[in-house]
Amino acid sequence: MSEENPFPPMRVELGRPNIARVYDWYLGGSTNWAIDRRFGQRVLRETPLVRAMAMSNRRFLHRVVRRLSKLGIDQFVDVGAGVPSPGNTHAIADEVDPGSRVVYIDHEPVAVAHLRMLLEEHGDLERHAVLQADLRDPGGLWKQVVGSGVLDPTRPIALLFLAVLHIRQEGPDGTDLTPQALHHYRELLPAGSYLAISHATDDGIGEPTREGVTKVKQMYDDWASKLTWRSKEETAALFGDFELLDPGMTWTSLWHPEDDAPSSPKVDFTDPSDSGCWAGVGRKT
Repeated sequence: MSEENPFPPMRVELGRPNIARVYDWYLGGSTNWAIDRRFGQRVLRETPLVRAMAMSNRRFLHRVVRRLSKLGIDQFVDVGAGVPSPGNTHAIADEVDPGSRVVYIDHEPVAVAHLRMLLEEHGDLERHAVLQADLRDPGGLWKQVVGSGVLDPTRPIALLFLAVLHIRQEGPDGTDLTPQALHHYRELLPAGSYLAISHATDDGIGEPTREGVTKVKQMYDDWASKLTWRSKEETAALFGDFELLDPGMTWTSLWHPEDDAPSSPKVDFTDPSDSGCWAGVGRKT
């Protein structure tokens, strides 16, 4: 652990559920262990909507990448990308622009290893990269992104934080580092760049879904990773002075459904708030 990076590298943890591997299981992936599946099954018994929430967030990723690609963005940094699941960022970007460039970031070594295997088999190592870094260290993370040589840091970049910021990002003293980290990331992005965020919440959700997400949070806090729910206003604050694209802050299920594709996950909610995640995309002017 250096003075520049106060956060030690994460070791492979197989004795407790891992949030990235559990999420992969929700999405129907295979990069997970029995302990992750058992935990996911307990979560779904309490709140069956969680799998649909994960699918809705995945669909939001697809919509964001397609829309920004059509707006001319050809560089993406996916922070907290997790283990490979169907419909990864580079695959969606390549559908629109075969010359697009993507850097994946994760802190979990199993996720990083599997993402590298995916890119070696199905990617282009000149246009795609995987880095192990900690989002709580914006300067160190961005130094690695630039050092990869995949992206041009002087041109607009889409920075994605999807379903990751509600995993509590604590400093050595236990404080929540997310707001100050996002402030630093916004400063690092060149003009014309975009910031995309989806964030789990208990704000604006009707019963019984609200009761369900409260139980889910307690289960994750006890057995996997501590979570932090943010309100619509608190999530919007993470964009700072970036200009939000229409429709502004909304539920993942409502953000530009016209950008779905036949390959997008299929999920329907009785109420849009059942998606359980605020979502938005902002532009740096």
